[in-house]
Amino acid sequence: MTFDKWFNSQSRLIQVILLLIPIVGWIVECLVRLSVMLRTQSILHIVVFLLFLLVGWGWFLCIIDLVYLLVTGHLILAK
Repeated sequence: MTFDKWFNSQSRLIQVILLLIPIVGWIVECLVRLSVMLRTQSILHIVVFLLFLLVGWGWFLCIIDLVYLLVTGHLILAK
């Protein structure tokens, strides 16, 4: 699964739009984190995936991730 690589290859505008749409943003974040988790099989990425799966639907984590994306070019712990 290479959804994270596809997401990171998109323009910053497309990434921001995908994250700003309420339900779509949560799904995109979960898919990116699932892709990173399956690729790396790291305990840290498993915990981050579960965190975003359970509480990532709230706006707080999405806004933090959006700001981090704008500053660094990738999601938190999803590189």
